[in-house]
Amino acid sequence: MDIDLRSDTVTRPTAAMRQAMMAAPLGDDVLGDEPTVQALELKVAALLGKEAALFTPSGTMANQLAIRCHTEHGDEIIAHAESHIIHYETGSPAALSGCMIRPLTGARGQFDADSVRAAVRGSDIHSPRSRLLVLENTQNRAGGTVWPLDAAQRVATAAQELGLAVHLDGARLFNASIAAGYSAASFASIADTVSVCFSKGLGAPVGSALCGPAPLIARARRFRKMFGGGMRQSGLLAAACIHALDHHLERLAEDHANARRLAALLHGIPGTHLEPGPDGIDTNMVFFTIDPSLGTAAEVCTRMAAAGVRMIPMGANRIRAVTHLDVDRAAIEQAAAIARSLLTRRAP
Repeated sequence: MDIDLRSDTVTRPTAAMRQAMMAAPLGDDVLGDEPTVQALELKVAALLGKEAALFTPSGTMANQLAIRCHTEHGDEIIAHAESHIIHYETGSPAALSGCMIRPLTGARGQFDADSVRAAVRGSDIHSPRSRLLVLENTQNRAGGTVWPLDAAQRVATAAQELGLAVHLDGARLFNASIAAGYSAASFASIADTVSVCFSKGLGAPVGSALCGPAPLIARARRFRKMFGGGMRQSGLLAAACIHALDHHLERLAEDHANARRLAALLHGIPGTHLEPGPDGIDTNMVFFTIDPSLGTAAEVCTRMAAAGVRMIPMGANRIRAVTHLDVDRAAIEQAAAIARSLLTRRAP
């Protein structure tokens, strides 16, 4: 038994997805004649209401291409302090684009328009130039939280009025869309560029996309090659992403329901605290903190893995579980029973 709740990136392609991959017509994407990649790029651009799209190996590359296209060396990016681009992209804004990041704070991984206005630098030559605002929806480290559309619109409008470009890190934008009831395109419309990931909740093995204006995407295509992201017969991967868009969007609601069920079953275990609580789960992530008497998060995760349930430590005493298409309701019930049993014991 192995119930893997470390991330929604651990999914394996379904049998139907594998068939779609094997049937995909192929070319050479670097040479510009990969038909399945081109079909994916057209499809995701239309889905998000953008002029063009670029297929990338990862969400990190998609985000970093956006940053590289929007900024110059010495510029400053405004983003939430818990953003993916700060914590999980290996210092790439500095290393690849020469940019600083000005972090904002706020509950649920969000902030307001006044915070953006206060963070934007003046025109003094001693200061970096405020150039780009990055929003993340859903917000991973805040618990898979979802931006309300009107709140995000106010923030993006304030940034654009001050001359900033807006990039949306929408790795799990489709989760946000399903949970909040707005279309992915309506949320993407507030940003100049948007990245989406196919290998998280949608279950494809590899792949993300950067979407935006056609001239910017043409520029990003050159930088993708520079960053080592040109892929040859990548239609095999693109076909999996097309299948995911065609068949796995609406079912994200099942993952959200399973996350709420998992949270309800874990709620009330002595020495643990759900964030934000069983009734506050927005999408497919469940975070909880543990008392030191139970051990560290890493120790607890090791003990659970030995019992057949894998979660991931997100700090000294914080644990994350992520639901996805490879874990059904029965597995959620079983995982919760094992976790509850282990967490009611004190550390050896």
